[in-house]
Amino acid sequence: MNLSDFDFDLPERLIATRPARPRSSARLMVMDAGGIADRVVTDLVDLLRPGDRLVLNDTKVIPARLVGERVRETRDGSGRARVELTLTEARPDGAWAALGKPQRKMRVGDRLEFDGLTGVVEGLGERVVVRFDATGDALDAAIARAGTMPLPPYIAAKRAPDAADRDDYQTVWARHAGAVAAPTASLHFDRPLLEALRARGVAFTEVTLHVGAGTFLPVTVEDVTTHRMHAEWGEVTPEAAAAMAQTKANGGRLIPVGTTALRLIETAARGGPIAPFRGDTDIFIYPGFEFRAADGLMTNFHLPQSTLLMLVSALMGRERMLAAYAHAVAEDYRFFSYGDASLLLP
Repeated sequence: MNLSDFDFDLPERLIATRPARPRSSARLMVMDAGGIADRVVTDLVDLLRPGDRLVLNDTKVIPARLVGERVRETRDGSGRARVELTLTEARPDGAWAALGKPQRKMRVGDRLEFDGLTGVVEGLGERVVVRFDATGDALDAAIARAGTMPLPPYIAAKRAPDAADRDDYQTVWARHAGAVAAPTASLHFDRPLLEALRARGVAFTEVTLHVGAGTFLPVTVEDVTTHRMHAEWGEVTPEAAAAMAQTKANGGRLIPVGTTALRLIETAARGGPIAPFRGDTDIFIYPGFEFRAADGLMTNFHLPQSTLLMLVSALMGRERMLAAYAHAVAEDYRFFSYGDASLLLP
């Protein structure tokens, strides 16, 4: 299985930089045994059946992008330079790992000043390690005040984050802070759609997977089976595991909303039935993978040669998936985080 097996041509004009409004008005490509149909997200009320269960990732995106100044004492006084951090992981010792810019010019001991928040560089490597002058709730509040939403690189290259992204890049059920990227298929849901689905008899279960910045890292090996996934922290509670197991026992379909929810429940099902899980997962799903939990998937359209395209190819078949993406391009579907969605039912 080569990286080039998961390539396709994507016109840049199809990369969405803003979401559909309202959220649930986005287009929805439905792919099942009958072929491909072009619908809209609100049609989920007709497409899902009573007894089906949607699995939702309730992680909350933090405004992890900080822009400020690096301060370094020199012979001529305090040397100052613009600096940018994208927080990626809270470390057990209270410090944060982050992507720095320009990282190669940072030194251990540098003071980093943001809007009402100061940090000191404690380590350098693949990530910058920064310890801030606040902890706990005070640090969370300072980050919320000083930071902006960490938009994916393909959006950030086209425009800067703004106030609208505080809502647009967050799900309506976001609960547990810790993600630096949104579970983007979930961005298509609003309160009226959730209420309509409940009235239809569709159930919901929330799980937590804190999406990391590694979700945007490219695959750099030609033999995709040798790729190593980044680890992300997740939790499936005993109550969630029991509810999902009951749905399957009753003949209902378990449909994760987003690849993050799918990866988590498949991690929880590696031993057989879905079981409670709490910890890091680096599960890599590519063609040949044995699905034990998911009966379908709602997801956005993904980058060429990405692990997420490999995941949907594992679910639906590589050739079928590439044909579906060719259809999406021909029909001008909007791609990536703020783009349209697909409902995949193998």
